Amino acid sequence: MRDLTARQREVLGFIQNFTFRHGVPPTVREIGNRFKVTPRAAFDHLRALERKGALQRRPSAGRTSRALTPTAPLGTRQFRPVPILGRIAAGSPNLATENVEGELPVAPSALAGHGEDVFALRVRGESMIEAHICHGDLVLVRRQDSAQPNDIVVALLESDAGGDAEATVKRYLRDGARVVLKPENRTMRPIVVDPRERHVQILGKVIGLLRGF
Repeated sequence: MRDLTARQREVLGFIQNFTFRHGVPPTVREIGNRFKVTPRAAFDHLRALERKGALQRRPSAGRTSRALTPTAPLGTRQFRPVPILGRIAAGSPNLATENVEGELPVAPSALAGHGEDVFALRVRGESMIEAHICHGDLVLVRRQDSAQPNDIVVALLESDAGGDAEATVKRYLRDGARVVLKPENRTMRPIVVDPRERHVQILGKVIGLLRGF
């Protein structure tokens, strides 16, 4: 199989997941609706995937999109769909709502266990650049509610004004009873939180990074 672009991998992951769930591949319109593109653009993606050997046409099934099925058998799918849950701030924390923006196809061998507890978040800001986490990167996060010192975590932090909580990605440290969320950017100061005065919750540990997706 020839190398796929990032978007082609995303489309293929959607087709594999849809076929696994529904027993048939998605239509061109369903692909277009999922990626917010015209049916023509969706069809162009299908043609490219077929040309690169990622999709194959079933005999005597005509020329519809449902005739195109993933090359790999569904029982041994090449990718596991990891949900992309909105965005997360790396800098001044901003609210991160868990709205699924899409799915990230990841090889199962790259995920611990079965990967059901892994999600992805898009990073904004530059507070983690010295840990090689840059603006626009996708971080893979394993859901857990605790962390060890020096872990890079996703933390939910109560706002200073007591309003909606805010999510951020930082290095986790402790200073006695206080939680320290340390940026990896020497121009920025750490966030130091006394849990008795301001609620902080660990949402997960960063276990991977993808760039240019």
